[in-house]
Amino acid sequence: MIKVRREVCGYCGACVSVCPEGAIELIDAYLSIDDEICKNCRICVKVCPLGSLEAIKE
Repeated sequence: MIKVRREVCGYCGACVSVCPEGAIELIDAYLSIDDEICKNCRICVKVCPLGSLEAIKE
């Protein structure tokens, strides 16, 4: 599961563009990750320039 630290996120969309499953959406400066679609590949975590995404264990 990927957690968004909204106080850090700059809403740049870098994570949206690299998600192979299309599980991340950026709508009106709000980042949403669909946990049912996300395969926890963590590519988004690696490309986030601000470190606002965090992979957490359930």
